[in-house]
Parts: sequence; C-alpha cells; structure tokens
Amino acid sequence: MADSGKPEKKMEKVDLGFVDECDLRLLKSHHFPSKVGGKPAWLSLNPIPRPEDLSCPKCGSPQLFLLQVYAPRDSRDDTFHRIIFVFVCRNPACCVANSTENFRVFRSQLGRINDFFSSDPPPDDPEADEVGESNRPDAKNFQPLCAVCGCAGPKVCGRCHRQNYCSKEHQTIHWKAGHKTSCSTTISQTAGTEVDCHVLFPEAELTIDAEDLSVESTEESCQLPESSQADASNASAQYSNEELEQIARQETEDDKQFQKFKKRVAHEPDQVLRYCKGGQPLWVSAENKARTEDIPNCSCGAHREFEFQVMPQLLNYLGVDSTSASLDWGTLCVYTCSESCSIGTTMSQNLSGSKTF
Repeated sequence: MADSGKPEKKMEKVDLGFVDECDLRLLKSHHFPSKVGGKPAWLSLNPIPRPEDLSCPKCGSPQLFLLQVYAPRDSRDDTFHRIIFVFVCRNPACCVANSTENFRVFRSQLGRINDFFSSDPPPDDPEADEVGESNRPDAKNFQPLCAVCGCAGPKVCGRCHRQNYCSKEHQTIHWKAGHKTSCSTTISQTAGTEVDCHVLFPEAELTIDAEDLSVESTEESCQLPESSQADASNASAQYSNEELEQIARQETEDDKQFQKFKKRVAHEPDQVLRYCKGGQPLWVSAENKARTEDIPNCSCGAHREFEFQVMPQLLNYLGVDSTSASLDWGTLCVYTCSESCSIGTTMSQNLSGSKTF
C-alpha cells in the first residue's frame, strides 16, 4: 500500500460509563464509588460544600446531586483518591440552552494516608462491611447533613432538634413527606429510618469500561429529521441571500457533526458518560462548542482540560426525559485543573463546564 505521507491520526482512548444496579451499601463513601443519583458519597468528609455553594443562581433552590466520578491520578501524592462531583438544579425553567448556570462541579482529593479512611481497601462483601461504625466513616460523623439531600445541613428542626436541613425548602418537603408525623416521637422509634421525599434522582452504580469501536453498530439509520426544508420559503422572506447561504452552511456543518455524534454513540447506545482526561469531547453541534478561550484557567494558574462529558442517555435513566418542560442537555462537558492542584480545603468549587443541546 502506498504511503500517503500523512501521519495517521491516533484514536484517543475513551472510557464509557454505564448505569448499573448493585447493592447500594457498596456506594458508600469508604468504597470510593462512581455513582449516579441518591445522596453524594463524599470523599473529603469535612468540609463539604456549604448550602450557598449549592444554591441555584437562577431560582435559589438547592441543587441536587447528579453523579460522581472516581478518577484518581498517580501524578501527585494527594490524588491517590480523587472524585469529581456534579450537582444540578432540576427546575426546568433554570435549564437554558448553552448555559451551565444550573450546574455545579466540585473536585475532591485525598492521599492514601488521610484523616478519614483506612489505607487498606474496604471488603467487597457488604455483609462483612457492616461490622463496626469505624469501618463506615461518613460525613455525618463530622457535621450535620440535610435529611433530604445529604448535603451540609446547618438548619435544624425547631421542634425535635433531631433533623437537619440545608434550606427551608428541604425542611418543608421533609415535613410534608412524613416528618410531621414522626417529629414528636422518641429517638428510639425513629432511629435508622429515612423519609422518602421523592426529590433525589434514582441511585445506581456508574460502571466504567473502555470504549470498543470494533462492535458493530445496531443503529439502522443516522438520518436527521427533515425539518429545515419545511420553513425554507418563510426564511427566504426574512433573510438576505447571503444570510440564507450562511445559515445553510451552518446547518450542513451541524448536521455532519450530529451524524458523527450519533454514529460514534451508536456503538454503545446505553453510555451515559464519556471519560477522556486531556482529550476532546464528542460534540453534538458544530456551532455550540467550547473554545479554548472559553475555558478559564484554574485559580492556581494552570489551564483546565477536558475530563469527561455527561451524555443525554442519562436523562432517560433519571426519568426526566420529556417532551414538556424538563431537565435537558445534549452533552455536559466538565473541564478540570490539568495539574490537579492542591486545593487546601480538599474541595474546589466552580470548575468550568460546557453544556450544549
């Protein structure tokens, strides 16, 4: 075969995340899980984000835990354990195209020797894991947690003084969901019981496997809906010929990019996450891409690099994929400090993100 003279483009190694059911006891903090939904399994158990850190800037409601990705790095001693946490406001009105205001991302990291966990791995058997409270360290051992969402809960029920909350909103939800009945009961009667407030996303493990492009796609067609032609006559009356040509070129580029997105995802249609530290996202749109200048440097001065993206398939699992107003995204891309810098409090805030539809 003749040599074209062009270097062969190396395919980036991508790991895929899939939702998987498991024993929920294995999703506690000391198992260092990757997971979606439920309450966060904090890595650094103290401090954790304050309620004001998780308040939606648009509506003021508490943002809820969406997922966490366990992603240790061997480049630093203090990144033996490393987790990225993603939170979101589930108010549909706060979900605006190409805006990440309704999301918050946090990075937490610890060395192998730390103040919270044993340097030895936890047992894989959940039954063996249930021996002794000291084997199950939890953030609630260090500060009160919200009974609804599992985040910091500085507010306390003024009647029983046994339940904590992150906000008045979650206190009201908890009261209506059942605490109104149990509030006046004794501690022994309520110990170990939790009220289901139907607020959190469904909890499950996030299993990670390498992407295998040798698997044949089962998708029959990657064609887009033919919607643009229907409005062509109306558009011609509103735009000049040059503007129409520019729109047509952009639509063609977007169509090609979306076809590329669908073709790549079709190999593993159940993927809810794509992990490629230092690589490039798989964009849905050619126009709505994060440019290098759109990603601010870390507070330490190092540049931020792409780490992973959350895929729209997760919306189906969460049960929020709806034709009416609902939480939505095409892809949510997370960028983190390229140096995984020391962040002092072991929890950094406001990492850069990009969301497209």
